[in-house]
Amino acid sequence: MKRVLITGGAGFIAHHLIYYLLNNTNWDIISLDRLDYSGNLNRLNNILSKLDDSQKSRLNIVFHDLKSEINPWIKKEIGKVDIILHLAAGSHVDRSIDYPMEFVLDNVIGTANILEYARIVNESNKLERFIYFSTDEVFGPAPLGVNYKERDRYNSTNPYSATKAGGEELAVAFENSYYMPIYITHTMNVFGERQHPEKYIPMTIRNVRDDKLVTIHSDESRVTPGSRHYIHASDVADGCLFLLNNPNKVQELPNDFGGAKCPKFNLVGPVEWNNLELAQKIAKAQNKELKYRLVDFHSSRPGHDLRYALDGNLMKELGWEPKVSPDERIKQVVNWTLENDRWLKL
Repeated sequence: MKRVLITGGAGFIAHHLIYYLLNNTNWDIISLDRLDYSGNLNRLNNILSKLDDSQKSRLNIVFHDLKSEINPWIKKEIGKVDIILHLAAGSHVDRSIDYPMEFVLDNVIGTANILEYARIVNESNKLERFIYFSTDEVFGPAPLGVNYKERDRYNSTNPYSATKAGGEELAVAFENSYYMPIYITHTMNVFGERQHPEKYIPMTIRNVRDDKLVTIHSDESRVTPGSRHYIHASDVADGCLFLLNNPNKVQELPNDFGGAKCPKFNLVGPVEWNNLELAQKIAKAQNKELKYRLVDFHSSRPGHDLRYALDGNLMKELGWEPKVSPDERIKQVVNWTLENDRWLKL
């Protein structure tokens, strides 16, 4: 039986990943979290309520702040691990603009500490895999018609994306220096149940429900809404498990230019929606009229890019893409959130 360490386990994507792995494997899971602005143990409590006792017994929760090294006490609590999935990170763009050093400490120093721990694990037990979860935002804004591939150039436009790019480079360096089995994934606009209520989808669900105005991120002319590829957190988890279960397919990939190691993968939703289209889908799922206004965040505040886009063809070539349509996922999340509206309250 494999033992998997998941950092940031009480965070949004990570708790979906824990739930997915407990349901689809027999692996033991160790959740490592410090429970800050993004972490919420109630997420784990909520998913555990849906599992049987044998599944619950396979989850161990360990408290630790990765700004500090993983000391002998924490190592003892964690125990032996075969796989490390590193999702712990500061992820709120606005907060990164206001408090950039917090994000340097969390996303760069924190990543260095978990990589150093993984290096020691790899030397003693031969780590099977380390996956660093990164973001589409490292590539910066995408011009119309451009979808960034895994190794396209980076162009961070805010401290959040810059620190995630810094964490990526550390992961690449640890693979090159210490021959560690590291993958990097890029995801974008992940949504799902129990998401932080300040995020666009839960905020729009709430405003539509309450007959309030929905503000739509647009260009300077207030005519063209911003656009994204959206993907449900369960589909991200499914893509992650696919990578873990199919190392041979990854090994068969052609050599990258320059002999670059550390394979990178875009886990991306199959369709691109602009923010107005998405808000209309949320309103339709509630059988309500959408009241909205296009707002130019792009030029009035730095770090708000109009369009992000990733190319998902590499994962398709390997044999993976989301199994459930984004439209069905949106309906699912809207209905669940309205029935569990305590998750809409700060």
